[in-house]
Amino acid sequence: MNNFDPNQREIIVDGGLNKFLAKMYGFMAGAVAVSALVAYLATAVFQTQFMTFFAMNRWALWGLFILQIVLVFGMSFKADRSPVATATMLFIYAALEGIFFGILVQAYTAQNITMAFVAAAADFVVLAFLGTNTKKDLSGIGRQAMAALIALIVVSVINLFLGSTVIQFFFSFIGVLIFSVLTAWDSQRFKQMYLQYGNSLNPTNLALMGALQLYLDFINLFIQLLNIFTGLNGRD
Repeated sequence: MNNFDPNQREIIVDGGLNKFLAKMYGFMAGAVAVSALVAYLATAVFQTQFMTFFAMNRWALWGLFILQIVLVFGMSFKADRSPVATATMLFIYAALEGIFFGILVQAYTAQNITMAFVAAAADFVVLAFLGTNTKKDLSGIGRQAMAALIALIVVSVINLFLGSTVIQFFFSFIGVLIFSVLTAWDSQRFKQMYLQYGNSLNPTNLALMGALQLYLDFINLFIQLLNIFTGLNGRD
């Protein structure tokens, strides 16, 4: 006699999914916290040493940038490695990003930084919630957002030579839209990946990979909003 209750299986699946999502968003929040801490230390505690080092070692920033790229690809293309190794790469990446933010935020006022962070956090929470809970398939609009992101990167590279603040300001609004869509899509995508591959992959490792994607979405949201608020309020 089979006494298996299908509702019991649904509870088990939902419980596992909730744990997975809690891990993914927890790792992502931890990575943001690491970046914020490193940026604070670089600008408020060790600013003199920080600026002196990079003034004397101009190629160091390029080395850190290349290392970031290596870490992102390393995390993305090997889903079966040890979660400890993946977590180490995630938080090293976040620390390196904090160094770049330590340089970036010096060009902006504390008010604009605070406004951009609060707005990015609110936007991220809403879009992540919608992406996780919506029944609508976001893969189509997600791929369109990825295509738009490539175009935005190309325009941004061209604008490095033009130096137009008007172009940068205008495309920051487009950037907010792109990364908002990507936040919702990535949230849904990794939820679906867990439901499909959760039994064959380490859930913690998958959560760390999702945390990286969501971290990148959040950081880019913050940067685009910082450009917008700075354009509206003016620089320091």
